[in-house]
Amino acid sequence: MSRIGRLPITIPSGVSVEIKGSEVTVKGSKGQLTRTFHPDMKIEMNEEILSVSRPSDKKEHRALHGLTRALVNNMVVGVNSGFEKKLEINGVGYRAQKQGNKLTLALGYSHPVEMIDPEGIDTVVEGTTKITISGISKEEVGRHAANIRSKRPPEPYKGKGIKYADEVIRRKEGKTGK
Repeated sequence: MSRIGRLPITIPSGVSVEIKGSEVTVKGSKGQLTRTFHPDMKIEMNEEILSVSRPSDKKEHRALHGLTRALVNNMVVGVNSGFEKKLEINGVGYRAQKQGNKLTLALGYSHPVEMIDPEGIDTVVEGTTKITISGISKEEVGRHAANIRSKRPPEPYKGKGIKYADEVIRRKEGKTGK
């Protein structure tokens, strides 16, 4: 039995869940998320508890069991409290600026890098070197944070680039002379 898949999901007050076949819609104070899951996975709601069950012990069903439960749980947490990722910019002259829904990054290239926030995702710049990405979909928040980071990933010699706030960059020693 899947350790994650068998855990029940408690629905907090203010969150409503609607199940139509394999489609689950979760509504909360922050917004609404809808997702279609594999038709073999059975999602049931008893009072204020959601549970996910699988039809057999096939490898595919075992894999989908934990995945489905985790995705439904992320939907419930997202519409209730939301998700956020923090990025830090390190490097001389590297900075971020926010204008409307456009994020402008100066990353040592000959041109500024401009990125537009996806729908439902908010980007906040604190100072000029800290970026906070927040939204109700964990998947979209992570994807946007990864896209921003990919514009200048941190390098191991000087540590310059965009990194996650909790990320540790393994530093390397430079060249040694004679």
